[in-house]
Amino acid sequence: MGIDEAGRGPVIGPMVVAAVILKRREAKRLREMGVTDSKLLSAERREELFPMIIESAESYLIKVIEPKRIDEAVSKNMLNLLEAEVMSELIRELRPARVIVDSPMRNCRKFSDVLREFLGDSSVKIIAENKADSKYIQVASASIIAKVERDRRIRELSELTGIEIGSGYPGDPKTREAIRMILKGAEFPRNQVRWKWATINRLLEEIRGSDLTEFLD
Repeated sequence: MGIDEAGRGPVIGPMVVAAVILKRREAKRLREMGVTDSKLLSAERREELFPMIIESAESYLIKVIEPKRIDEAVSKNMLNLLEAEVMSELIRELRPARVIVDSPMRNCRKFSDVLREFLGDSSVKIIAENKADSKYIQVASASIIAKVERDRRIRELSELTGIEIGSGYPGDPKTREAIRMILKGAEFPRNQVRWKWATINRLLEEIRGSDLTEFLD
């Protein structure tokens, strides 16, 4: 089984964690079809590969972590623990013999130990590596599933509110403009914003400094 996430760093929207179990034959076939790290693929290509992965998988599962839960973890400096907890939930539900995870920590051994603590006495073999989505087809498949699911949710949010969100990441100009609109009172589901993110405070300071009159109005 491979596990990966999408949306760890955005200021808007959830983080999505996906797990995919593939047999060797299906993994080889997906590799030949072009499955790789989701970041290396266009949005259109990810959408094309999504149903192929679902069809090829022995099983798969998606967990959505909403912004409020992420904010709570960030405020306690426990985001890595939150990710490990959700990964452990996926492992317990799908019960693989072997799991490969894309470690959010540079110290992969430490993350593996944290994950093991959440699993308790589980006998599953854990491999935790940085950039595992570029090395293992199971993790690459999970990365695509997670990315497509998150992108769909962001598109739905944009359609619902009429606000162009972009990717939801702080470096995206569309996202930064969306946050400015939200901070100035635009109608938007407040539970879809990660209020503990430093981006919020920085943009609030920008608004106060460059456009204080409009902000106060």
